[in-house]
Amino acid sequence: MATKEQTVRGRPLAAWLLATVLRNSLSVGTRLLNPLTLALAGSHRLPLLAMLHHRGRRSGRSYATPVGERTGWFRNVLAAGGCVIRWNGAAYPVVEPEVVDWANARGACYSVERLLMPLIGIEQFVRLPHAPASGNDPT
Repeated sequence: MATKEQTVRGRPLAAWLLATVLRNSLSVGTRLLNPLTLALAGSHRLPLLAMLHHRGRRSGRSYATPVGERTGWFRNVLAAGGCVIRWNGAAYPVVEPEVVDWANARGACYSVERLLMPLIGIEQFVRLPHAPASGNDPT
């Protein structure tokens, strides 16, 4: 005799439990790791991550976002017209964000990146020209 499988919100109970545990674990991990990431990103101690300083497009609040997180940072930078990228211990004010395709970005990449980008499926990039030294901070 077949038993009816229990479901929660239209999903099998086991799948729902696994998703809940993973979501809660990621949340705890994020809360623990984000302060460390924020402290190290943009410094010479963690050159793999840059720190992007930008203003919220609606709130005007100042944010610091390690590049690589999936956030609304690009919309904020686009709305503000620029930001400051902190990388390897130095601050780089940038302006006029522009989305460019792979054909235009390819020349700025190292040969290894030229091989990997199409394989990873990254097709769009953001071009952020260095801001002129006017003392106008986009953040």
